[in-house]
Amino acid sequence: MKTVFKRTKTLKDCPTHYCPGCGHGIAHRLIAETIDELGIRGRTIGIAPVGCAVLAYDYLDVDMIEVAHGRAPAVATGIKRTNPDMIIFSYQGDGDLASIGAAEILHAAHRGEQITVIFINNAVYGMTSGQMAPTTLLGQITTTTPLGREADSHGHPLQVSELLAVLPGAIYIERCSLHNAAQVRKTKKVIRHAFELQVAGAKGLSLVEVLSPCPAGWRMTPTEAVKWVENEMTKAFPLGRLKG
Repeated sequence: MKTVFKRTKTLKDCPTHYCPGCGHGIAHRLIAETIDELGIRGRTIGIAPVGCAVLAYDYLDVDMIEVAHGRAPAVATGIKRTNPDMIIFSYQGDGDLASIGAAEILHAAHRGEQITVIFINNAVYGMTSGQMAPTTLLGQITTTTPLGREADSHGHPLQVSELLAVLPGAIYIERCSLHNAAQVRKTKKVIRHAFELQVAGAKGLSLVEVLSPCPAGWRMTPTEAVKWVENEMTKAFPLGRLKG
């Protein structure tokens, strides 16, 4: 029997600019399905900063706002406070959220802003050719760490979810992955739960960290990349719920 995948209302029917094997397209679909299933398309506003997801508005048919690098939580804060009945989410990569935007996400969580954050962690700056990010693994080769990341020189990978989970303003923190079908299904449930909390009026910030392959930035095939997520990334970033 032939399986037919129907396009969701929120996910636009158009080609994407993402590299083969990239996880952003999967994440977009999971968000779109969640928005449609919850019936919140007309009251949802998404915020995307600089990074591979800079063109998210081309793929998600909801109101979208483009903001400066790292500033999505700050803009989300302003929109949610002035439009408390709207559902506000930010969609950010690790080079954005964990680096230039580290203060923004930290203080948004500390204040307990009522927003949903989708945090895509692929351990590099994907859009700008694969430089070391705060989340780059020890020993990982990037364009700026040709001999691999060293703890003495570059520090350890930044575990954003663990950092935010200790803050009382963060009500739900969970890390999931896109490295196989079972994990994709689980990630969908996690994203849905994060949105449901905001829809229900729960006070505080929800963040879903998604481990995602970046074959181009890692100089790997798509198959190699998903295996690397499973075998290497999950060691530094263990999957599971950290809070909520």
